[in-house]
Amino acid sequence: MSVPIEDYALLSNCRTAALVSRDGSIDWLCVPRLDSGSIFGALLGDEEQGCWSLRPVDAKATATRAYDDDTFILVTRWETSSGVAEVRDVMPIGKHGSIAEDRVDIVRRVVGVKGLVEFDHELRMRFDYARAMPWVRQTGTAESPELVAMAGPDAVVLRGARATAAGHAHRGKIAVAAGQSVDLTLTWFPSHHEPPERIDVDEVVDRTRRWWQDWADKIVHDGPHRDTVVRSLLILRALTNHVTGGIAAAVTTSLPEDFGGVRNWDYRYVWLRDAALTLEALLDHGFVKVAAQWREWLLRAVAGDPADLQIMYGLAGERDLVERELASLPGYAGSKPVRIGNGAALQYQADVIGEVLVTLSAAREAGLDESEFSWPLEKGLVAQAAEQLDRPDNGLWEIRGEPHMFTHSRVMVWATFDRAVRAVEDHDLEGPVEKWRELRDRVKAEIDEHGVADGHFTQYYGTTEVDASLLLLPQVGFCAPDDERMLATVAQIENDLLQDGLLRRYRNASGVDGLAGEESPFLACSFWLVEQYAATARLHDARALMDRLCNLVNDVGMLSEEYDIAGKRQAGNTPQAFSHLALVRAADALARARHKPR
Repeated sequence: MSVPIEDYALLSNCRTAALVSRDGSIDWLCVPRLDSGSIFGALLGDEEQGCWSLRPVDAKATATRAYDDDTFILVTRWETSSGVAEVRDVMPIGKHGSIAEDRVDIVRRVVGVKGLVEFDHELRMRFDYARAMPWVRQTGTAESPELVAMAGPDAVVLRGARATAAGHAHRGKIAVAAGQSVDLTLTWFPSHHEPPERIDVDEVVDRTRRWWQDWADKIVHDGPHRDTVVRSLLILRALTNHVTGGIAAAVTTSLPEDFGGVRNWDYRYVWLRDAALTLEALLDHGFVKVAAQWREWLLRAVAGDPADLQIMYGLAGERDLVERELASLPGYAGSKPVRIGNGAALQYQADVIGEVLVTLSAAREAGLDESEFSWPLEKGLVAQAAEQLDRPDNGLWEIRGEPHMFTHSRVMVWATFDRAVRAVEDHDLEGPVEKWRELRDRVKAEIDEHGVADGHFTQYYGTTEVDASLLLLPQVGFCAPDDERMLATVAQIENDLLQDGLLRRYRNASGVDGLAGEESPFLACSFWLVEQYAATARLHDARALMDRLCNLVNDVGMLSEEYDIAGKRQAGNTPQAFSHLALVRAADALARARHKPR
């Protein structure tokens, strides 16, 4: 039986990540990057797809867990009939915040607190999405055992305790008394290399703790739900690749939006939209350097011709994200297919350039200096938007049905030209500002005429349906939050899209997305509604909805993409950048409404 999504905690080294269950099993790990093949894939199947379990022998042992302050060092406290012990899980950050390209480490430190506690540990390695059973051999000595496994380009070495073969698993036992500790380390390295040297566990754990805490200490948020906001910003940082600057949408692939259904997608890539919105949240809290790094990533990804722009890339800017299905992973709770790659990379989504321009404009306002190529890059993107001006698109939600003139997309086209005009008028940059003004005004007039019906904004031209993405219109300055059309839109959204107090993206019954099945309320949309309420003096509604949403985070502050109301469980890929950045924005909106600085 699949572990509930909300039962997982995140480990991260800002290059890849692992998910640890409440029961002490690492069920998801891709190496050396988030978008690499998995070594542990039990998240999308069971233990036969790979995992690393570490828990007390006592079947009645109970666990509580929390991160060590504002870090990703996970401390799980086990209470058993014979004593108390802690497992401290961490993925080390390299020296000076760097990441060694040829290794990924996981440390599992077992510490005795009281009495004597015996642990079972079991390692099941399945390389390349459980398509390759590794060749395993015992090395080292009796005093310093090592277990080395390799398959194709990948290899790992386990150190710290002996593990002996038991079928296609390796098992061992560890006992700790009060004051004692045992360190297990698992290190990935390229299989054509020799195993890397052992790490100094005390040194790397201390360094990693300081690295995360120093980053978190820079966060300023004087407003509600501060702990949840700080954890959300930390998660956004964990999704940002420290080497390349790419910002992933989530750690996982194929966690279902519809349990047992086909709405299972790979989110381990850099959506320009998600990355741009993540950067806006980080910029609002002072992290301008992250924006500079991402702008360089964007320049490399777009390269010489903005006409080649994709809506998403690999973490280093790779373009080949061909979507395919895996038979080697049975799927979470039987939800098939499991997909790697994402066919949406080939879609046209007209809002993306607007999202990028809005964020780069915000970075400019925050003090990010122009580089030699930054403004030429933006001008090229604006020119591409003008070239595609009247083209229908697949929209924010990446529909797989027929393209439309989505109102949100058209507003983001307007925002493209609006931010280009502002760059010239407010920052003395050069460009065909008269042409941009003309295009901006033309798109606005078109939206006013075709994107409104019955007094409210519509999902796309020619329909009366609404869409939660319309809540973003005031956020980019297209209209005021209390514009009569916006207030009417909110009323229609509340009428059509609220499900037990949480917001769906759109009505599936409209058939616009071209997919079978239903989906649960989309968490980011509900946070957008909080922001809208806060901006229109509906503070009681804003606080009530925000409180409810923040109560949906799990015990370590994580949110996935959606929330299944009937099953009272999180749904979709996790942790989801879109959910966490929307949470941060909503909290900031509440802080502004209380006349508090961010």
